Amino acid sequence: MTRYIIRRLGLSIFVLFGVTIVVFSLLHLAPGDPAQLMLPDGAPEADIQNMRRALGLDQPLPTQYWLFVSNAVRGDLGRSLYYKQPALGIILEMLPATIQLTAAALVFALLIAIPMGILSAVQRDRLPDYLAMFVATVGQATPVYWLGLMLILVFAVQLRWLPSSGRDTWQSIILPAIALGAPQMALVTRLVRSGMLDILGEDYIRTARSKGLTERMVIYGHALKNILIPLVTVVGIQLGYLLGGAVITETIFAWPGVGRVLVTAILARDYPLVQAATLLVSVFFVAINLVLDVVYVYIDPRIRYG
Repeated sequence: MTRYIIRRLGLSIFVLFGVTIVVFSLLHLAPGDPAQLMLPDGAPEADIQNMRRALGLDQPLPTQYWLFVSNAVRGDLGRSLYYKQPALGIILEMLPATIQLTAAALVFALLIAIPMGILSAVQRDRLPDYLAMFVATVGQATPVYWLGLMLILVFAVQLRWLPSSGRDTWQSIILPAIALGAPQMALVTRLVRSGMLDILGEDYIRTARSKGLTERMVIYGHALKNILIPLVTVVGIQLGYLLGGAVITETIFAWPGVGRVLVTAILARDYPLVQAATLLVSVFFVAINLVLDVVYVYIDPRIRYG
């Protein structure tokens, strides 16, 4: 296991290296000049060139990329062009809010999806199954931005039950967590239902029932245990997606997280901040996948990595 983890860490370096190349290339292929955005409209060309020189944008692209990578290895991800602060410090300052929102959305999704998926499988082709699949289909088909706006309109504007934006009280996280977690809830519900339907038809399930075990013990002690690996895999992937995909939700609800800062950085062509945020999210993806491989061994002792 130790040798496998070391090998995976070595491969992860190449993955992160590839991510930096793609992000750096896409940013510099996009139209616009950060130096012009940072100066007033109608600034003289000499001032623009001086600003480009000060930002290092007058260097060839390979040189700019090499400076970014060499500094990143030392923990220096550059200085934000928009905020005039170290990019890594800004990301780390906003990261707790994003992690809090991601955790709340994932908890909401799992608390709804797992019981609903089990109920749908047990009550197959009955009313609870139809209702669960209807909710799951609507959850996957509804755009996050539309759902977020509808939640604000109903619960914040009309009913005045919850705040519409910000991160002031614990109630502030309810609406964005629901909006962000709804697609994941729908996905996990369908996964649990499909997995349970396959497992409930196995011979060992019929044997467990013939031994006189209660339906609760059969479902939770035998069937659910055998869908944990695909469930954990999807949850891990969705966790990485939530960390990197909360941009729309954080923007709609004015949630002070990494996603909202990333939108501002993209609009301002803030190269260092965009690269720092993307690299950090990529590190989370790699770490989550590595943790999943370790968790598989504890879920199923038959799994061994050579």
